[in-house]
Amino acid sequence: MSPDVGFEAPPAVPPVDLALVRKYAVPGPRYTSYPPATRFTTDLAGLDVRGALREDNRGGSGAQLAPLSVYVHVPFCAARCWYCGCNTIITRRPEVADRYLDDLEREIALTAREISPARCAEQLHLGGGTPTFLSPAQLDRLTTMLRETFWFSGDAEISVEIDPRTLTLEHVAALRRLGVNRASLGIQDTQLEVQEAIHRVQPHALNRRAVAMLRDAGIESINLDLIYGLPRQTVGTLEATMADVLELKPDRLSVFSYAHVPWVKPAQRIFDRQGELPHAEEKLAQFASLRERLLAAGYEDIGLDHFARPDDELAVARRAGTLHRNFQGYSTRAGASLYGFGLSAISQTADTYRQNYKTLAEYRAALDEGRLPVERGYRLTEEDARRRRLIMDLMCTRRLDTAGLRREAGIDLFVDYAREILSLRDMIADGLVTVDKSGVRVLPAGESFLRVIAMRFDPGMIPAAGRHALAV
Repeated sequence: MSPDVGFEAPPAVPPVDLALVRKYAVPGPRYTSYPPATRFTTDLAGLDVRGALREDNRGGSGAQLAPLSVYVHVPFCAARCWYCGCNTIITRRPEVADRYLDDLEREIALTAREISPARCAEQLHLGGGTPTFLSPAQLDRLTTMLRETFWFSGDAEISVEIDPRTLTLEHVAALRRLGVNRASLGIQDTQLEVQEAIHRVQPHALNRRAVAMLRDAGIESINLDLIYGLPRQTVGTLEATMADVLELKPDRLSVFSYAHVPWVKPAQRIFDRQGELPHAEEKLAQFASLRERLLAAGYEDIGLDHFARPDDELAVARRAGTLHRNFQGYSTRAGASLYGFGLSAISQTADTYRQNYKTLAEYRAALDEGRLPVERGYRLTEEDARRRRLIMDLMCTRRLDTAGLRREAGIDLFVDYAREILSLRDMIADGLVTVDKSGVRVLPAGESFLRVIAMRFDPGMIPAAGRHALAV
């Protein structure tokens, strides 16, 4: 048994080949959607948002309608973390959140008019920003708003992102009243020198306290967020961080590569001035060390820097081939329509995406006019839908099954996408994938390269800096 997490370690997997990482480390999307959000347009007439909502709510009974996945973006943070790429508003004024809840109430009411009451919500996620910036009373107000609008299934997954530095017992009680059963804690790194460099000092004692409070309240499923490639990080400091976080026995870990995009997030220019970001070789070594440490501790690689215990439902779904991917990342609730609320939130129906305004002034102005605050979006063509199927199969099941694609999507893989299959020749030679008459299969050595493999089936993807962070 593993002394770290209390279950048998999985079979050994090959270590990361750093030469291959160097070869395939090109900028690319994370494919939480296809096409990715960078290709959304402001052609709202072509998108026809209300028409898309009506299409999504067609049918006479709940059995004929897709379930709902609800996302609420809470953009507020009390201080700016310099690495952050999220859409945030920095403030310490609680009354700002009160007014934002007024806005959310208006947006939810506008959308609810188009939603069939027969539809069941299977998921709810509060993201940010910092959802626990809201006071317990404000969280209770949000709970009432959501519970009065949506019918949640008895086994709904209700999750929240938490900053351990400000979590109180009163917050935890409010989250339980909401029905939260999964929490994701932002840790990033436990070493003081790194925390000071990224403007996020967070003693590990606060992480222990937060995890204990949540588990004592019955919120058992815990995810921890970490980042590698930050200023002052080394393989050695990350080994110390891993020892700290494994002590907490999380069910899942999200181990993200720091995305340096100062052209999008100007605060990150501080790191350029400091000159303390690890060099490419050091960052590659960090990635290899973290992955090998987690696999040795018994966690399974779900994909894209996500790891889970073998008994976690994400790992079970990956082995069963039922894993799903949307704007919240990997999920076990396939087939749901995603309804996002709040600043910059993204929604998804069967053949459309829509994204809200990213600035509070524009978001609020649309609501003042009685309009849904949608800034941009995308309506998929038939070919987009076919390529989405290929890319999501690679991201979630790590294979393209010839027979299944023909039967379920009318795709003749080796005829319709012959050029893309031929483009895999270098990856076949490097041992990342195999191709035979049954289809394409990602090999263990290719698990760290899912995004790059998927990019071969994306005709709009021209690797270039300035739009995406590195894919490996």
